[in-house]
Amino acid sequence: MTPRERLLATLRGQIADRVPVAPFVQEEYLSFYYPHKATVDRVIDAVELASELDFDLMAKPRALETPHFFRRSYPNWELRRIESRGGGMIRRQLEIVTPARTLVQEETGPDSGAATTGVRFHVTRTLLQDAGDTEAFLKYLPALGDADRREMRELAATWRRILGERGVLAPWGFAGVFNFCADLCGLDNFYVAPYEDEPRYRELMDRVAQAMCAYSAAFGETAIDCIGIQGHMAGGATTGPDFFREFVLPYEKRLTDAIHAAGKFSVYHNCGCAKSLYANYRELGMTVWETVCEPPRGDNRLADVKAALGDRICLLGNLDQVDFLKRATPAEVAARTREIVAIGKPGGRFIFAASDYLEKNTPRENFMAMIEAAKEAGQY
Repeated sequence: MTPRERLLATLRGQIADRVPVAPFVQEEYLSFYYPHKATVDRVIDAVELASELDFDLMAKPRALETPHFFRRSYPNWELRRIESRGGGMIRRQLEIVTPARTLVQEETGPDSGAATTGVRFHVTRTLLQDAGDTEAFLKYLPALGDADRREMRELAATWRRILGERGVLAPWGFAGVFNFCADLCGLDNFYVAPYEDEPRYRELMDRVAQAMCAYSAAFGETAIDCIGIQGHMAGGATTGPDFFREFVLPYEKRLTDAIHAAGKFSVYHNCGCAKSLYANYRELGMTVWETVCEPPRGDNRLADVKAALGDRICLLGNLDQVDFLKRATPAEVAARTREIVAIGKPGGRFIFAASDYLEKNTPRENFMAMIEAAKEAGQY
């Protein structure tokens, strides 16, 4: 099987020739592995790396992660951007001028050279400060237009040509519904929002879910295979199962259902705690849950997750890349890899990877040991 065939079979719940080995590589590791490159790309350079080291690639570009209404201006929705650099930091300000209000968001992140495009910036001033901001945002929120759909089709076609049979395209959509709204309002504020003003909370979640579903439908017209959903903000460390079921699940399920209706696979990302949410995840029914993170950074044991979800949901993970992969010997990496694959392999619906993206200073020999051991142990 080609890497693409292997991944697609696994995503469909079929048994492939072996467990796919699909480490998440983004700008941080790519810029470390290719220090001579001034810029790195999650598709171009990830394909080069996957071809060199012979692993199955789930390419996760971010170019369409920013929604259309944060990329360009529309009638009654004028975008203004300011960026400054200094002291090793990048500061960005986004202004959205509407007839009712000017909305302002500010964020800061490290200037990491070629790896900067992979950095998640910290929001220091949220876009929606009060009920009036939310009202203006929802009143003038632009719908997806023909030019937006054309851009999505053209970019996905370019990615597909570059990727070939090396794997599948799994670009990020613009987050999960809860994640996106929490970024708009501030995470601390959004946890209490359903109790302080439930109608306002549900209106925002409903309208953002509606926009995300339309975005997913447009993705359905492109050459991508999967859509990434960021769900870590409503994770098990901060969100109980009752809160998730009442205030998160209805909207996230609308999104996953829309992705599936568009003929694409859904990849739900929670790289931390989730044990208390397994029942909710079964109901949510994402195609893939990544990254089944074990203690101490998560609370998941792969064997438990396999028993709870593995008959329905494809699991992706779960070797520790923060400490173990960087500090263990190649022999230790290979042994731990074989243990993980032995747990995840039975019955299929398992993709071997680390517990999140590969980090800089990961020794090449450890990366190679992980890949080779996973391919050997994963044969069906």
